Amino acid sequence: MGQERKKVIIIGASGGIGRALAGKLSAEGWVVGLTGRSLERLQGLRKELPGETYVCAIDIRDTREAIHQLNNLIMIMRGVDLVIINAGVLFHNLECRWDREEETVKVNVLGFAAMANTAVNYFLQKQSGCVVGISSVAGHRGSGRSPAYNASKAFMINYMEGLRQRLAGTPIRVIDIRPGFINTDMLCDRKSLFGVASTDKAARDIYRAIQKQKRIAYVPAWWGIVMWFFKRLPENLYHWGYRKYAARDNRPRNDKGMA
Repeated sequence: MGQERKKVIIIGASGGIGRALAGKLSAEGWVVGLTGRSLERLQGLRKELPGETYVCAIDIRDTREAIHQLNNLIMIMRGVDLVIINAGVLFHNLECRWDREEETVKVNVLGFAAMANTAVNYFLQKQSGCVVGISSVAGHRGSGRSPAYNASKAFMINYMEGLRQRLAGTPIRVIDIRPGFINTDMLCDRKSLFGVASTDKAARDIYRAIQKQKRIAYVPAWWGIVMWFFKRLPENLYHWGYRKYAARDNRPRNDKGMA
């Protein structure tokens, strides 16, 4: 009898890193469950993947329904070995609009926690499995342009650390992936970026971190060194540098599209 194929559910698979991860894992022989808000986009992605694929529309803003749908998908797939939580939103919110802050908290905090909690409880029953959360280097410091986003990523980082503490001594793994600048729609209006990585590069690095069962992985890895310094900057110096950086990023482009 052949070896049973590994199964993964990717929450937030319709674009960006999630889409690239779906392609990578499917190519590696995994059975892939795809979730996201847009069933149409998920169905389109399903047609592109080489392996066995399941699709389920899940809106993690509605946590109770999302928990129900995730458990249903796990049952339909007859169990899973890995759950990757990639869904997230980013708003630049200089106007401090509450609707944008609230949306960020609903998706990046409540939605993430609901999906991670559901996955952990399933894996505790199974006594094996791995949860991967896509947080961000943004979780290390605050941001005047997107206060709720950076704070939500800090929540994810600390929540996953708490889960690792809770699961110590068990075979269940929790991996915190902290990407830097990745070439996704979230960065489409940004000009002063550096070290931007492709989604395919990010997917390869994330898959490698999963294989090595790392606790924390920066993507690309050199962001770990950058953030070691950033975390140690005094607040007044950090704010001064961030304002300079934001001012450059907000400058109007010239006719050639250059900052």
